[in-house]
Amino acid sequence: MLGQGPRIIVLNGPAPETTQSMLDAGLTPALNTLAQIQIWRAAAPHAPAVAHIDTGMNRLGLPLDAVGAAADALGDQPLALVISHLACSEDPSHPLNARQLARFQVAQDSFGPGKRSLAASGGAFMGPRFRFDMVRPGVALYGGSPFTADHPDLVTCARITAPVLQVREVTAGESFGYGATAVAETPMRTATVALGYADGFLRSAAGRGYGVHEGARLPVLGRVSMDLLILDARTAPELQAGMQVEFLGDQARLHDVAAAFDTAAYEVLTTFVGAARRPAVC
Repeated sequence: MLGQGPRIIVLNGPAPETTQSMLDAGLTPALNTLAQIQIWRAAAPHAPAVAHIDTGMNRLGLPLDAVGAAADALGDQPLALVISHLACSEDPSHPLNARQLARFQVAQDSFGPGKRSLAASGGAFMGPRFRFDMVRPGVALYGGSPFTADHPDLVTCARITAPVLQVREVTAGESFGYGATAVAETPMRTATVALGYADGFLRSAAGRGYGVHEGARLPVLGRVSMDLLILDARTAPELQAGMQVEFLGDQARLHDVAAAFDTAAYEVLTTFVGAARRPAVC
């Protein structure tokens, strides 16, 4: 939670063995159960918390029939925020959105003063009724649309490029990569690029993924290796070793890449980010 008084919220809440670490680090727990409320009140009765209400996702959060008991159990515990989470915000017309809004409006009244938040990236586009005091943008911070297609109000800001290491002329009948799963039917020009599944480019994108150079879409040939992949470079005759190929950005749009990977835009982003955070392994 950014802005005045930045705050990091731990969505899964406190446990007896993690409470002191959370206090030492200045973290704020989201309280999802009556048991978690008791744990936090016993350990830190004056430290702020977040009341997390389940309004229809059935993942984490206080059940609606426990909200009154939760408010009583919190007593004078300071609340930084009361939150819930929409299950179907990628489809603004889904009836569950309206049901969750109505449930949240009723349930949040059980708690004392404090900010309210229901909308993440998708809900932020669903009108002021869903925005309350603050929104929690996730994928939208990276320029990714929370819907099933690009949104005109979002600008691309997540970009992945990788350098060409080698350009090859391959004769008909030659195969590409591990397992020889792709074979050149005619003479081909290919480019080997320094990007692989260790970097977040999903191995499952073999035969479906692509890179882009100067507007030309270059399909992946054969399997994706740990740190290398091979592209069909026949439509990019100018491509040479040392040049960059875009795999996410203005030419390789997030939703198009996700469709090629047969997954969600969220997984594309988190896979790349997760790979970037991992230490190199020899």
